[in-house]
Amino acid sequence: MVDQLSWKVGGQQGEGIEKPGDLFATALNRLGYYLYGYRHFSSRIKGGHTNNKIRVSTRPVRALSDDLDILVAFDQETIDLNAKELRKGGVILADARWNPRLPDGIENVRLIAVPFTAIAQEIGSALMKNMVAVGATVGLMDLPVEPFQEVVTELWGRKGTAVVEKNMQAIARGAEFVRQELGGPLEEFKLAPADGKKRLFMIGNEAIALGALTAGARFMAAYPITPASEIMEYLIKVLPKFGGTVIQTEDEIAAVTMAIGANYGGVRAFTASAGPGISLMTEAIGLAGMTETPVVIVDTQRGGPSTGLPTKQEHSDLNAAIYSTHGEIPKIVLAPSTVEECFYDMVEAFNLAEEYQVPVIVLTDLALALGKQTVEPLDYDRVEIRRGKYLGDTELPPRERLDLFKRYELTPDGISPRPIPGQKYGIHHVTGVEHNEVGRPSEGAANRKAQMDKRLRKLAHFRMKEPLRVYAPHAQPDVLFVGINSTEGVIREAIERLEREGVKANHIQIRQLHPFPADDVRPYVDAAEQVIVVEQNATAQLAHLIRLHVGAREKIHSILKYDGNPFLPKEITEQAKGLLKAKELI
Repeated sequence: MVDQLSWKVGGQQGEGIEKPGDLFATALNRLGYYLYGYRHFSSRIKGGHTNNKIRVSTRPVRALSDDLDILVAFDQETIDLNAKELRKGGVILADARWNPRLPDGIENVRLIAVPFTAIAQEIGSALMKNMVAVGATVGLMDLPVEPFQEVVTELWGRKGTAVVEKNMQAIARGAEFVRQELGGPLEEFKLAPADGKKRLFMIGNEAIALGALTAGARFMAAYPITPASEIMEYLIKVLPKFGGTVIQTEDEIAAVTMAIGANYGGVRAFTASAGPGISLMTEAIGLAGMTETPVVIVDTQRGGPSTGLPTKQEHSDLNAAIYSTHGEIPKIVLAPSTVEECFYDMVEAFNLAEEYQVPVIVLTDLALALGKQTVEPLDYDRVEIRRGKYLGDTELPPRERLDLFKRYELTPDGISPRPIPGQKYGIHHVTGVEHNEVGRPSEGAANRKAQMDKRLRKLAHFRMKEPLRVYAPHAQPDVLFVGINSTEGVIREAIERLEREGVKANHIQIRQLHPFPADDVRPYVDAAEQVIVVEQNATAQLAHLIRLHVGAREKIHSILKYDGNPFLPKEITEQAKGLLKAKELI
């Protein structure tokens, strides 16, 4: 038996290739296994190669595996593109319809031609070839059928028992064929038993949406865009049940301005997009900063610039999230590293937006947003709602004269009391131009300086509760790894390998990107002989931020990847060894 293996299914986009991956992973999740998945898909509706790689383990995993044990192929292109990942002794389960063959140079791999399509047609529909493929995997790995029965019933039970029975028949026939072909399951693909515990299995976008709902958000405005659309799609189904509304707008400018307007009215509201949409939102983000209106904006990073790589992984929006708005406003940028943090940080984003009356950008990436993985049960006791100086639920004292409320009062902390429109004795003026304490336009030099200083005071000493995710067992490590977003798991796995070779390594993951937590980062940088920053962009944006705020320019190095694919553990391990050897630290 094995403690873990890696499984991938591939074929043409638009032919339901995602279904067998979801079914396979969900069933194994029910058995208590830990999973980490990543979908590779094209930026088109139909056609082009797509695949779903899933790592299954008896212990927690947060990264893809370097190699591949089982490849399920619905066409020859899938074999040609992915066979190189297979380890020695790996297996390809391929649709016999296409007369599959191994590419040149691929050796020590077993190709099994299974009549996925033919068996499905015998049962009643070629569409069930995906279920035959799942069955072939069940037969190869000697998996129990019961969890698959549960998932199939949940997926198609509303269509009647006949549909469920036909899909289960397809799974049984696929398993039977492989067992006959191999003379039984292969022992090297049998998984050791899992612990059987129930855990969530979800993508980061679902955690973002659930976090917004839990935080009390009751309005979302958004325009569909990869890889953010699942946030809106989830809340379209769920938010109305809690008295909320989702509006699909005509563009991202409308989306962010609607969210700002709803927050101005006292409703917790947000929007979600990706790089191109964030570019369109920048002027409105400045409006939120100038009018001191809270708003939460999710940026699910993808490959850029322009349309770029809409369905691929990248970390190239860091500078845009921090600096893109013209002029100077206070702004908070958070960067969760795990699906769990997507949930908790989304709740905190709404709290911070209202406490400091600023825009808060929650920066994720495609692998975190769309990668489906095992998540421990969420702790709702950790959730708290903080609304700062919000006065919408307060009865304001009468005013002796009919003067306006000092919405932009010059307070020591820079944060002013915040009434809502229509509130008695809370009337004030709102404008995007510079204004005085009651909101009336004012271009006077003294007022400009006073209001600018007031706004910037808000975040002068800002620090979220846990600005870093820290793994630091060594007082004086050979190397400190620094990462952001979904690199957390792959860095940690690379560290495990390096430590087996005697390297002393610490690791911090940046969760508060702006204002940059220099005082938290500096001790870890100072303690290390060398610093390696791991990020997915071409210009080392995170490394430059560290140099800007912390210094230590001579010891900071970068491991970069910007081909659209997530890091694999071996890539970080090998590049880190090269850097450490150059410094004679290994």
